[in-house]
Amino acid sequence: MTSSPKYKRILLKLSGEALLGKNQFGIDNDTLAFFAKQIHELWQMGVQIAVVVGGGNIFRGIQGASQGMGRAHSDYMGMLATVINGMALQDALEQLDADVRLQSAIPMDRICEPYIRRRAIRHLERGRIVIFGAGTGNPFFTTDTAASLRAVEIEADVVLKGTRVDGVYTADPEKDASATKFDTISFADVLRDQLRVMDMTAFTLCQENKLPIVIFNINQPEALKRIVMGELVGTLVS
Repeated sequence: MTSSPKYKRILLKLSGEALLGKNQFGIDNDTLAFFAKQIHELWQMGVQIAVVVGGGNIFRGIQGASQGMGRAHSDYMGMLATVINGMALQDALEQLDADVRLQSAIPMDRICEPYIRRRAIRHLERGRIVIFGAGTGNPFFTTDTAASLRAVEIEADVVLKGTRVDGVYTADPEKDASATKFDTISFADVLRDQLRVMDMTAFTLCQENKLPIVIFNINQPEALKRIVMGELVGTLVS
């Protein structure tokens, strides 16, 4: 591990489900504060941080569609849920005195800025944390795809995908006790073995732009800091 951060500009992807904590629905304040503290620590180190948060703790577009709702309509509802989560994370970080901007792919001038690539980069260069809400602003795309797209647009060094699993395994470790974990793996091997990392659109965006992905357990204390400092935590896909 180096004495200075390995990654200077990161895109952190958090699932909405991660904010549930022990709840069945909504946002667990203790969990939110835990994530905010980890992000704040990186911010104090001078790391440029962008964040994409999912909305599954409030509403999942694909789930609404499976229950008979129109997919596009359902996806837009899911996008609004991501803005709610983004507002919550913004508030938690600001309570720690961090400088934060929330940008939305769907204009909502009363509560956040519109997403403008050049403005987002300028915020990062000025030491502000930027949270991207409302996915890509288009239905039929996941927040994983939004994370990959925004990471490419802002020229991030890496996509850090925080999950409840500590990396990529040969099989689902929650279902198969014999599953083994990869410390590193190539994009080609993920595709060949059909391993679940991200949805295919998001994964392909990263592969085509040679943007590494780290899959790690966001609930593990200090994991985020250790990754940014160059320690091998979770699984590196490159």
